[in-house]
Amino acid sequence: MTAPPPSPRLALVAGAPPLSDHEFRLFQAFVLREAGIHLGDHKRALLVGRLARRVRALGLDSFGAYYQHVIGNGGEATTLLDCIATNETHFFREPEHFDFLTERALAEFEALASKGSIPRRLRVWSAACSTGEEPYSLAMTLRARFPKESGWSLEIVATDLSTRVLEQARAATWPITKATEIPYDYLRRFMLRGTGSQNGKMKATAELGALIHFSRMNLNDESYPVQGSFDLIFCRNVLIYFDAQAKAKVVDRLLRRLNPHGYFFLGHAETLTGLTDGVQSMVPNVYRLKAPRSNSRGE
Repeated sequence: MTAPPPSPRLALVAGAPPLSDHEFRLFQAFVLREAGIHLGDHKRALLVGRLARRVRALGLDSFGAYYQHVIGNGGEATTLLDCIATNETHFFREPEHFDFLTERALAEFEALASKGSIPRRLRVWSAACSTGEEPYSLAMTLRARFPKESGWSLEIVATDLSTRVLEQARAATWPITKATEIPYDYLRRFMLRGTGSQNGKMKATAELGALIHFSRMNLNDESYPVQGSFDLIFCRNVLIYFDAQAKAKVVDRLLRRLNPHGYFFLGHAETLTGLTDGVQSMVPNVYRLKAPRSNSRGE
C-alpha cells in the first residue's frame, strides 16, 4: 500500500507546532517586506526551527497565533528577524580582501593624504558586522598600518540587523579557538587571553574597541541613520539573501555613501553585475565608482 502524502500542516521540527502553507507564506511576506530577505520554500524547516522556541516561550499554540503577535508588537518583530538572521562569520574572512586592503587601498590613501588630496582620516563601514569578527579584523588591519602616533584618525561604523549579534560584537569576546583565524602578530598585539572564569576565551583590547561604533540598522530601510561618507564599505555575504529588487536598492544606497576614491567590498559569491553600471571592478568582488559623485566626506 502506498503511504499517503504528508499533511501540509506536518510539523517539521520535533516538538514544534505544525506550520501550514498559509502561515509560511505570511512569514515569507513579512520577512521580505521588513528585511528584504527572501525565504525560499527550502527554508521552511529553518523557519520552524528558528521560531519554535519563541512560540513556546510565549505560550502560544500555533505559528498563526505567533504571526498575529508579531504584527502587533514591534519588539517581537525585531526578535523574529534576530531569529532568522544567519550570522556565520570569521576573522579575516576572504583573506584576499585584506591583502588588497593592505597592499593597495591603504597605500593609495596614504599617497592621497601626502599630496593633501584627502585628510589623514579613514572611515570604514562594516554593513553586516554580525558578531564583530569583520569590524575587528578591519580595526587590527588599520591600527597596524596607522598607529596612534601616525596622526591618522580611524573610525569604523559597524551595523547589523540583529540586536542579538550586536550584543556579542560589543562584548568583543570570542572562543579562544577563533585565535587560529588571526595572524600571529595581530593576535599577540590586539587580543587578550582569558583566565579564570574567562578561560577558553579571548577579548579584543580597548585600543581596538575605541575605533568601532556599533548600531542596529536594517539595510532594507529606505534611509540609513549613519552619517557622512566612507572610504571603505564592506557589505559581504548579505546580498545573497535579498531578491533582485532589494539588492539593487541596497547597492544604490550604499554606493551613495562611498567616497569617490573609496572601495566597495562584496562576498565571494556576490556581484554587482546587473545591479548598477556606476562602478568598475578592481579585483574580484572589489569595486570603486566610475566617476565622482556629489557626496562629500561629511566635513
